[in-house]
Amino acid sequence: MRKRQPTLTTQELAIMKVVWRLGTATVRDVYEDLLATRRIAYTTVMTMMNILETKGYLKKETGERAFRYRPARPERAVLGSMVREFVNRVFDGASQPLLLHLVNDERLTGTERAELLRLIKQAKETE
Repeated sequence: MRKRQPTLTTQELAIMKVVWRLGTATVRDVYEDLLATRRIAYTTVMTMMNILETKGYLKKETGERAFRYRPARPERAVLGSMVREFVNRVFDGASQPLLLHLVNDERLTGTERAELLRLIKQAKETE
């Protein structure tokens, strides 16, 4: 059985999204990307990326002038794990209440509801 990795915090997830999008990144790359939408200190980004490396989400490689980080796990696997952890914690492992909540959310458009229905039908066909 694979060792469970600690769940990402909101700030860690924001950093991981940047690294997943870029493929590899320096602390400066991530800092500048995040700075476009929020105030954040360079040292905070550096500390958080070191924490993500320690947690096993990032791998650090020596670059020309700075360390380069790359994802240690694919985005889909990490997000899937986070969703499963959320469902287990909030809905006692049952997916149906989550789906009902999503379908009944007034922010969900008719197009999005139709897409959900299509995906459910597609999943049933591949069972």
